[in-house]
Amino acid sequence: MKKLMIALFCGAVSLSATAGGNIANGEALVKKYNCASCHGADFTKSTDPSYPKLAGQHAEYLKHALIAYKRGEGPNGRNNAIMGGFAKPLSNKEIDDIAAYLHSLPSGLVLQR
Repeated sequence: MKKLMIALFCGAVSLSATAGGNIANGEALVKKYNCASCHGADFTKSTDPSYPKLAGQHAEYLKHALIAYKRGEGPNGRNNAIMGGFAKPLSNKEIDDIAAYLHSLPSGLVLQR
């Protein structure tokens, strides 16, 4: 029974690491798409106050937002010409990687209840 529990735990850890995305590839992608030009060099100080701070954001939120931009106008989509242009060619794996990288960055974001 103990061996089974260890195997299940290792499998769960392995699965969550894979599902989390590749941080190094995410870093390369945000450089490729020059995300810092709008969201700031460290992704905490955007060039415009209406642009979100991305560093430290929850990965699931970031994935949801990128998928919505990819969908574009319509139900469950977000309409922004700049972000839509960047998001449309992204694969689901690239979205996971970008979200993992941005989530991994240090941030001043604070969660309060």
